[in-house]
This record gives sequence, structure tokens and C-alpha cells, in this order.
Amino acid sequence: MAPSGENVVVSSQNLEKLLSMKGGKGEASYANNCQAQAQHARSMLHLLEETLDRVHLDSVVAGRAFAVADLGCSSGTNTIHNVEAIIKYMAKRFEAVGRELPEFSAFFSDLPSNDFNTLFQLLPPLAGDSMEELLAANGHRSYFAAAVPGSFYRRLFPARSVDVFYSAFSLHWLSQVPDAVLDKRSTAYNKGRVFIHGANESTVSAYKKQFQIDLAAFLRSRSTEMRRGGTMFLTCLGRTCVDPTDQGGAGLLFGTHFQDAWDDLVQEGLIASEKRDNFNIPVYAPSLQDFKEVVEADGSFAINKLEVFRGGSPLVVSLPDDATEIGRAMANSCRAVSGVLVDAHIGDRLSEELFSRVASRAASQANELLEQLQFFHIVASLSFA
Repeated sequence: MAPSGENVVVSSQNLEKLLSMKGGKGEASYANNCQAQAQHARSMLHLLEETLDRVHLDSVVAGRAFAVADLGCSSGTNTIHNVEAIIKYMAKRFEAVGRELPEFSAFFSDLPSNDFNTLFQLLPPLAGDSMEELLAANGHRSYFAAAVPGSFYRRLFPARSVDVFYSAFSLHWLSQVPDAVLDKRSTAYNKGRVFIHGANESTVSAYKKQFQIDLAAFLRSRSTEMRRGGTMFLTCLGRTCVDPTDQGGAGLLFGTHFQDAWDDLVQEGLIASEKRDNFNIPVYAPSLQDFKEVVEADGSFAINKLEVFRGGSPLVVSLPDDATEIGRAMANSCRAVSGVLVDAHIGDRLSEELFSRVASRAASQANELLEQLQFFHIVASLSFA
């Protein structure tokens, strides 16, 4: 049962214990609300393959497994499909040059609070003894799988042990809400808001600084763990506007109907305004320049490709003229990624109230929402400098 009496301030320690996409297989679970991410990943497959073409096959030593790590894997089928796409493509590369196929291992990594049980229930069975048999068996798994719990802002793997790092739609999640944002004495205190979209300059600067610190820590860890000749493919929410107070699609997801729903609870006396102000979504959608500056300052990696990619709407609906379905899709999309934090902050009952209001508010502006809610992603292909 989520705590309902005390504010859960999103410090680094608490966030690591709490943050996960909503587990299980229910209506608001991430497993049932990740269709848009799947579509976006498929549309970027050619960019992923370009990155995989940069893996140096001659650096793969006979007798050891080729290791792929998905960082921020969550608990849906997307991570399985993405890892399988990487392994099948690399197998074709080995076969094309007449190299014996190595064994493949896949590491699914996320915070300990992630629903690894649901993820591994979705894994297809392993079949066969040789890699040729495994790859030829339709509907079966051609790799050995393991979970690696922990924050990707720290070390997760032994030095020089991973050939390909993959991370999709995760690096916009910060390690914590910046302390100043929750400090009433600070000019960065985000009073009246639960996200930085439209916030003041000091608040946004605190978020940007946290993003820079976190991405730098991520790169330092990967620079130790990645094998020479390996590559890294990263995507995260991004923005096209230079002004960081405009968080683009992330701003519409967390800064409009979601924000208004929190205000409803305050105005109706269901929660105190301070309770709302002590909750902030730990997300920062960087610009291309934000991302580039951190990579170049770190210096460990060369940028093979860095671009903004239009992903489209996060709302996947079967009846685009049905306002109620659109409202429900909006609430479920928001809840799938933030519901665990909301539950921990205000409890299950008030969380239900909150997302019910998100659904009704979104339904009232369904047409505008479908047109305006578009996600852009930062796509980065990195190799050792």
C-alpha cells in the first residue's frame, strides 16, 4: 500500500526506491500503454542499424558472449523486441563476413523497483543448444537473459564487458528532483506547479543542471563498461524549442491537464497546496545543444549521429473521434509513467481521483490534444572517441 499521510519528497534515494513505470498488466500498466513507444522505436530502426554497423567485429574475441544491455528496460514487450532486433542484426553481420556466431547475452537493467517479474514472464523460451539452432527457432529466444537492477547513473557492469548499450525513452528521467525546486527559500522553488513547463528561469536552470550532472555520470559509467569497438544508441524525450521552459510534448503530458488535475484537488480541499508543491515530475526534455554540450565536455565518446527525431503522438487510440477514449488514453499514458510516484505521494485513493480528472479534462479538449501532443526525441549514436 502506498503511503498516504506524509509527503514523499523525491530525493535521489527515494526516487531509486520508488520510480518505475507502472507494473503488472492492468489497464494503466506500462505493458499496456507502450504502443506509441513501440511505434517510435520501429520508426528509428534504421538509425539503430546504422549504429550497429559501427561495432568492430574484429574486437569480438572467440569464446566469449556478445553482450547487449538495455538501460531503463521497464516491463513491457518493447525491450524484448528491441534487444531481439539488435541480436538478429548482429548475427547477420557475423554471418555476412563468415565469422562463427558468438553466443549472445542480454542484460535488462532498470531500477530495483521495476517490475522484472512481468518482463521475464513476457520473454519467449530459450530453445536449442547451438546459436544456429537458437536463431533459427521461430518464437524462441536466441540469447541468454539476465536482470541487472540499479541506476544507470552509476556503474552497473564490469569494466569492458558490454558490446552494445541501448537505452530508449529513459534518459529524460532525472536521478532526483533538484533540491532547490522543493526548497521554499530558493528562487527555484516551483510553487504552484508539478513540472517545469512554464516555470521560472531559476527552476528550469536547476532542472537543466541536474540533467547535465546525470548525463555526465551516465557517460562516465558507460565509458568504463563498454568494450573497445562497441557502440551506444540512446533516445530520450527532447524538445525543438531553445527555451527550456517550453518542454514540448513532455510539457503537454505533465504541464497541462495533469497540472490542472492537481489544482482541482487543491481547490476542492482534497489536498493542501503544499502537498502539491512538494511533488514535481523528475523529467527534463533536453535540446540537441543541451545533449551535445554534455557529451563533448565528457570527451569519452565521439558523436556518430545526433539529431531530433519526430516521434508522433503518445496517444494510440482506435476511435480518434471518441473524446472519452482519448481522455482515457491520456490519463493511462500519464499514469503508466508517473502513477507510481503519484501513488507514493498522495495514496491510492487520491491518485484515482487525480487521474480521473486528467481523463475528463483531456476528453473535453480531445481534438486539440490529438493535434498538439507530439513527441520529439533526441537520438544519439556514440562510439569511443
